[in-house]
Amino acid sequence: MCPDIIRLMKTVNILDSSAIILACEALGHGELVIYPTETCYGLAVDATNSEAVTKLLSYKGDRYRQVAVAVADRHMAETLVTLNPLADNLYTHFLPGPITVISSSLHHTDERLESSEGNLGIRIPKYDFALSLIKAFGKPITATSANTSGKKEPYSLADWQKYTTTSKQGLVSLFLDAGHLADRPTSTVVDTTLNDPTILRQGALVIPDFSPSYTTSSSEETQTVAGKIISKHLSLIRRFPLIIALQGDLGVGKTQFVKGIAVALGIEITVSSPTYLLMKEYPYQSPKYSGTLYHLDTWRLSNEAELESTLHLSTLLVPGNIVAIEWAGKAQELLKTYEATTPILVINIKEIDVNTRQITYAFITPEWS
Repeated sequence: MCPDIIRLMKTVNILDSSAIILACEALGHGELVIYPTETCYGLAVDATNSEAVTKLLSYKGDRYRQVAVAVADRHMAETLVTLNPLADNLYTHFLPGPITVISSSLHHTDERLESSEGNLGIRIPKYDFALSLIKAFGKPITATSANTSGKKEPYSLADWQKYTTTSKQGLVSLFLDAGHLADRPTSTVVDTTLNDPTILRQGALVIPDFSPSYTTSSSEETQTVAGKIISKHLSLIRRFPLIIALQGDLGVGKTQFVKGIAVALGIEITVSSPTYLLMKEYPYQSPKYSGTLYHLDTWRLSNEAELESTLHLSTLLVPGNIVAIEWAGKAQELLKTYEATTPILVINIKEIDVNTRQITYAFITPEWS
């Protein structure tokens, strides 16, 4: 039997007249192609080719992460997803640009690119070469960053080679080189399928007034809102742990919010503030979900490193577990290190008057990349 032939990756400058022709040929054969975008270098395969998507998922190394697709224009997008009024507004005012819009899929791409709810993320890159490539290919391509799971997003060929193992590099057939890209944040992700527009990842584009907001006038209403918010995102805990980062002044209702989460999980034990114990844990079990709700308070910690050294935060972060952290602002830098692997719900509770609270939240998730 002949040994497998290792195919060497070809590097082509995007100014080369053959660049798009070679890329279309590689994509047509189900191969992996790295291409430049307005954020970082992306990894492209034919989004309708199941064998190519399998290669991409093997390269990325994270079977739980959904993958957005890039299209050339709105017309191509509408062959893949259904656009509701909110999505229509985003396409009209923000695309092309560094934003991924999640809509209900029409299931014309490989289903593994979709979320568990059957939704698909769409990008229209604001980068001339990327748009020209998609138009020439005539079909949607994947728009995930070209890094492997947990590694730095690449902004140059050298960047990619430094952080990608030789075996992973061997899976890529073509690198379309545009030199060193500007080091910009990854795309903003907006889910338009929820009742409230939700920013799932804040990237280069800031969209004002998109954070969902609730007003409550009692502890019971705060608990009810907490239950509504956690229920929207609970399906993620089958695949990820979940961090609830609570911010707000003393006595504003952070513990009441955690009580509402506990009720939504079916926990019958009364939740109380963990200020003096630093952490309390509440196991839960339901027909759909099981794990432990950990309730942490950083008020007495002298620095955020103690979340790891004293409370061993990393060991708590396994699928099924929910970690609610009061005074999360003290752990801001540490929480940033988990954004690539763990969904984080950031909850802000503000006192309007003695009885009234305004609750806003933002969602950071690695689910879309």
